Amino acid sequence: QLQLVESGGRLVQPGGSLRLSCAASGFTLDYYVIGWFRQAPGKEREGVACIGSAGGNTDYADSVKDRFTISKDNGKNTVYLQMNNLKPEDTADYYCATDPSLGWGTPCPLRWNEYEYWGQGTQVTVSS
Repeated sequence: QLQLVESGGRLVQPGGSLRLSCAASGFTLDYYVIGWFRQAPGKEREGVACIGSAGGNTDYADSVKDRFTISKDNGKNTVYLQMNNLKPEDTADYYCATDPSLGWGTPCPLRWNEYEYWGQGTQVTVSS
């Protein structure tokens, strides 16, 4: 059974850093597109970053470019989201997602409605 579990969210001060993890089970993560998304209270879910199969393309929302980095550790079957220079507007629940229909070599999309399988989320709060 395909499963994703996020971890690493916590309270952090503005300007700080966090690394979120998305551990996959039931499938080989390297063969799949993985996306990170976030949803703040009262706001729509938005794409943050994604990475293609076999560590192919990556893409980032404009709001996080040059601050966030997505990466894969195939040995641990885990995707990471390194978040630096965090801002209060980064406060949200963060989710990772995948979809088997996004086949090998498919450029990763940042549209949340293209992903079928989701983790339970991890909460990030940026506040002093």
